[in-house]
Amino acid sequence: MRIVSLVPSLTLTLFDLGLDATSIVGRTPWCIHPAEQVSDVPVVGGTKTPTLSKIKGAQPDLVVMDRDENPKSVHDWCVANGLPTFVCDVRHPRDVPLMLRELGQAVNRSEAAEVHARAIEAMLRRAPDTNGRTALPLIWHRPLMAANGTTYAGNMLACLGFNVPNIEPDGTGYPEVSPEIILQHGVTDVFLSSEPHEFTDEESRSLSEAFGNLTATPPRIHFIDGEDLTWMGSRTAEALQRLGDRLNRVHLE
Repeated sequence: MRIVSLVPSLTLTLFDLGLDATSIVGRTPWCIHPAEQVSDVPVVGGTKTPTLSKIKGAQPDLVVMDRDENPKSVHDWCVANGLPTFVCDVRHPRDVPLMLRELGQAVNRSEAAEVHARAIEAMLRRAPDTNGRTALPLIWHRPLMAANGTTYAGNMLACLGFNVPNIEPDGTGYPEVSPEIILQHGVTDVFLSSEPHEFTDEESRSLSEAFGNLTATPPRIHFIDGEDLTWMGSRTAEALQRLGDRLNRVHLE
């Protein structure tokens, strides 16, 4: 089977399901894990702008895509050219086990997918009750953008006991925000992601100063691994464990 993956987290997942570069024949430059294996897979272009001729030239039996990460026009082009697709549409960690089972079936790796699916289900059963705090992950700096409570990133924090506000309910899930908007939603903990924008110490200090000018009780600011926050799939169970351990260490519960 020949597979082109346009989703970094699912490229990693495909390798974790036991596939290798003889089966995974196309990827994006953001597909960087597992580093020792993925370098053998040709790049067919970015998540938003793949080179369609390279996808076709790879002669895939399946193109793996994500509803948020990849343009609908690319999906429609694949369909028009007779290329089967697998489209991930995950909004919550609890959606991942089913997605893994479906992906495993699509690539003939059902047994391996079942192992990962059950590991995630076990982690979700251990999820704490709400800790009474309200968290917001920030993913971009200029403009300042957040992942709200309808997104996978937001729901990763919800699984760790936080309330995550749904800012702009009719929007994309990734609203532009300001310190004022963040405070209006009762946010007690702000998480600065390492991707797609890697927040710096200077940006953290600037944001802290802005909060301090608005309230006597500013939100706590924390740095967080963006891959643990957003890479759904085989990484989900370990990500929940790592994030939970980190939050316990800083006594946020």
